[in-house]
Amino acid sequence: MFDSEDGATDRGQVGIGTLIVFIAMVLVAAIAAGVLINTAGFLQTKSEQTGEESSAQVTDRAHVVSTVGDVGNDQSVHLVNLTVMKSSGSGDVNLSAATVEWLGPDNGKILRHGDAADGVHFNVTAIKDEDDTMPVIHTREDRFRITLDATELTDGAEGLKEGEEFTIKIVTQAGAVTYHHKVPPTLTNQEAVQL
Repeated sequence: MFDSEDGATDRGQVGIGTLIVFIAMVLVAAIAAGVLINTAGFLQTKSEQTGEESSAQVTDRAHVVSTVGDVGNDQSVHLVNLTVMKSSGSGDVNLSAATVEWLGPDNGKILRHGDAADGVHFNVTAIKDEDDTMPVIHTREDRFRITLDATELTDGAEGLKEGEEFTIKIVTQAGAVTYHHKVPPTLTNQEAVQL
């Protein structure tokens, strides 16, 4: 280094300082860009997951095709049979992991598949199951029957009387579907009725 009258030493120091500031700015920008890219990737993954879950909540459901009540000798509905299939666009629906919420004329109960510890349960039988996947509804062609014992769900084990209303909500892993039903005004000389 040397001193000259034109200030060459001062210009060299200003140049090195500017270079250091420039490098620091580039480093800060690179770190910020990395953080932004990571955050954008995380948000994209999260939004895809949320979209898939929302879509499943709308479509992955058991659709009730028909509801039939078996009438007992005492002119009340003893069994409620729901014929179910896969909703349009749905993935597999596992009925063994589902619950059925019953809101009847006497009380409300939550039923589980098979033999529940408290005795309140629903059964699943195959109507059409070509892939032998019961109790999982695998294809749109599968038809299963969910059977509820109305005598277990009503006071005095009397079943459902003429004109009584009840609500069934089928809750699967993805969401719930609610169905409202009413027993016909007369059950005389009937063995089965559409609900």
